[in-house]
This record gives sequence, structure tokens and C-alpha cells, in this order.
Amino acid sequence: MCGRYTQTASLKDLQARFGFAASGVEELKARYNLAPTQDAPVVVQEDARVLRLLRWGLIPSWSKGELSANILINARAETVAEKTAFRASFRRRRCLVLADGYYEWPSGPGTGKVASRVVLKTREPFAMAGLWDTWKPDDGPEQSTFAIVTTAANDALKAMHERMPVILQKGADETIWLDPHAPPDILTKLMAPSSAPLEVYKVSLAVNSVRNDGPECIAPA
Repeated sequence: MCGRYTQTASLKDLQARFGFAASGVEELKARYNLAPTQDAPVVVQEDARVLRLLRWGLIPSWSKGELSANILINARAETVAEKTAFRASFRRRRCLVLADGYYEWPSGPGTGKVASRVVLKTREPFAMAGLWDTWKPDDGPEQSTFAIVTTAANDALKAMHERMPVILQKGADETIWLDPHAPPDILTKLMAPSSAPLEVYKVSLAVNSVRNDGPECIAPA
């Protein structure tokens, strides 16, 4: 799964990397401990690529009831095309979730769970495959929300956790994921365990609390 992640790159660097229009987003705060229900930068395809700030935790457009009872932070690649909560978004509303690392809590010998951060060895930003939707509560404004697609962990990470986010390959795969006309069989091939060179390192337990969102969260333990 993916339950916390980081996005510390500047708006300028992200725009150069992902080629989007800023679309009213004037600046981005570095996020060292992004958590569900918080707003986060994602790229969607409109007439061109556009950066949006959406809330993490997808709420299907047809949902009823309280927000907290319906949020879905992850979508399994194996069932995303058929599951009622995700299939419409998988067909028409895919996005790039911008990140430069994510956290896992593997069990350490005799010490309980130890927080670790997964990054590209190059330390570049990357795109996690995402789905988004817009939900209208009975007594409030519309809310656009997203979920991160997960797949089986690759060989390098499966000892830490059986799942990992779908990290799209830079370039063509990101373009295909955003393409509203991309065939489902091609999309399925993109939702494979990442082959990119990754690095894992232990971090401070400061990341355990969502109240902490500073550089101390990503400092090596």
C-alpha cells in the first residue's frame, strides 16, 4: 500500500519535469509527510496537462454519507478496471500523483515497525499512477479527490511490504496513462512493479505523526 509520501520539489522543477500548465497554482509547499485527506499536487489531462491540488482519498461521485466513511486512498491494479468504486475513473479520469518518495513501516527485529523511505536512486521526482473523481456532498461544495494505484512489490521491495505504488516510467508511460483514449490492455501493462533503480533508507520516527511535516521526516535515522 501507500499511506504516506513526500513531494519536496519546487513548482518550477515539477513543471520542467512533467510539462504541465500551472493553472492557478502559484506555489507549492514542500511536503515531507503527505497523509490521506490532505491536498496534494496531481497532473490531469485537459486540453493540455494541468496541475491541480486534489484531496487524497478518492470518494466516488455516487457516494452518499459522511466523507470519512468513504475515502479510498489506494486502488489495487488487479481489480481497478472492475471494482465499482474505481472503474469509471480508470476509464476516464486518470492522473499523475507527483512525489519524490514514499514511506513504509517494515518490522524490525525486536523493535517493532521501523519507518523507511523509498526513493529513486537519482532522487528525482516521479509520477505514481492515480485515479480521480469529483464528489458533491448534500450540504457543501464539490470536492475533487484521488487514489494511488498499487501493485505487487518488486523483488527489491517485497521483503519490506507485499505492495508498492505503481511508479510510471518517465516519458511515454506517463503520457499514455493520461491519455483518455488509451486502451485498457495497454494501461494494464503499465501497472507493473517498477523496474526503476530504487533506494530504501530508515528515517526518523517523526514521520509517524501527521503533525510533523518538516525535513526531519526524511533525514536518515
